[in-house]
Amino acid sequence: MGILIPRFAPALVCVLAFAVIFGTFVKSLLPRINNVLAERRDAIDGQRERAQRTMSEAGEVLAKYREELAEARHEAARLRQEALEQGTELITEIRAEGLRERESMIAEAQARLAADRVIAEAELRGVVVSLATELAGRVVGEPIDSVARESDLVDRFFSDLDARSAAGLQ
Repeated sequence: MGILIPRFAPALVCVLAFAVIFGTFVKSLLPRINNVLAERRDAIDGQRERAQRTMSEAGEVLAKYREELAEARHEAARLRQEALEQGTELITEIRAEGLRERESMIAEAQARLAADRVIAEAELRGVVVSLATELAGRVVGEPIDSVARESDLVDRFFSDLDARSAAGLQ
């Protein structure tokens, strides 16, 4: 026989030793290995399921967030529109109030001017009469204050002057 072909007894011992070790391995270590592999498979499947649940929850949260964001944008647009309308109303009210105040101020100023004009005209007439009588007294050579004040001449002069100015304005 050759070197490569073993004898029967050592080969039988090797086969029996292999069978005992293999049987021990199969009976004791293989169930443990299968248990560990099953636990790992369960852990991986559990992680996968948790990941899928987390992804679905994240998708739901994202959809809810987008919905809330759309609602917030819509609400912001509505608030901007309301603010714009309120601003326009306020501007209109302020303008109307300003116009009313302006008109009242103009009316008051015109009334004051008319009153001041009447007062100034009365004062001027008095001053004109006194100057005219003083000048006439100088021309005549004697004072004529009492004659001018009592005479109807001054009143006629001013009424003619008023009539001419009214005719000229029309």
